Amino acid sequence: MKRTAALLVGATVVPNVVAWGAYVASNFVSDQTATHFQTLLHNQSSDYLANVATWADNIRYTKWGHFTGPFHYIDAKDNPPSSCDVFMERDCKSDGCVISALQNYTSRLIDATDSLPVEEHEQAAKFIIHFVSDLHQPLHTEDVAKGGNGIHVKFDNRHFNLHHVWDTSIVEKMAGGVRGSPYAAAQRYADKLVGDIRTGKFQAESTSWLDGISLDDVEGTALIWARESNAYVCTHVLPHGPGAIVGQELGSSYYDDAAPVVEIQIARAGFRLAAWLDLLSAKIASNEAGEL
Repeated sequence: MKRTAALLVGATVVPNVVAWGAYVASNFVSDQTATHFQTLLHNQSSDYLANVATWADNIRYTKWGHFTGPFHYIDAKDNPPSSCDVFMERDCKSDGCVISALQNYTSRLIDATDSLPVEEHEQAAKFIIHFVSDLHQPLHTEDVAKGGNGIHVKFDNRHFNLHHVWDTSIVEKMAGGVRGSPYAAAQRYADKLVGDIRTGKFQAESTSWLDGISLDDVEGTALIWARESNAYVCTHVLPHGPGAIVGQELGSSYYDDAAPVVEIQIARAGFRLAAWLDLLSAKIASNEAGEL
């Protein structure tokens, strides 16, 4: 996420990769999970996940939500392109990071007591939907230039920072450009990815995307996803180092190399989010049954 107020405008007008992954997720959750989260989020439509996917972006610039800013990323203090990796002790700041935030809000959502009001469970669900997707954007797992926000580049002759390119520009171009409703474009592209996961090019490998997933080890699960994302910083985001990309046009050969990474990361994020929500729904139902 952009660490400047500028992204607030982009987040409220154009859905970034977070919303695209949420559309994918809604196709893979169980019926029980869909019913649970539609009720919790007060939205009975099929868009109940995508409609709240950017909420965490929007509230971080409010007085109330300002404290959540660090929760959108983990600043890997590595050295791309020669070395990429994520370590909790080194990289998660004292005021939190996306991994500790996912752990916290997962715990709050499955709280089986009456200690949290229902609106805090709703907020926890919104944070989880957002943070699972954040973990799959490589520049949310990197410290260089504040996750690429400080690296100015061009994309199809328009000026952006590198973080925006990975958050929005690449996926919009993959979808053939965004005309009319951006959410309609996200839905159409998500439908394609759903087909790729169910019967297409991702079918064989998609089961391995859930390796290591566990509500009993949220930090370990999130670290697997963060390290997978961070590895792309060395291979695709900054393959020749931060200095080499400054001012460069990224809409041609760089895009050709980056687009498959963005595509598979959106697919993974959506598929994993669905699995995470299924685990949460089952755990909550078990807790509630135990109270009877």
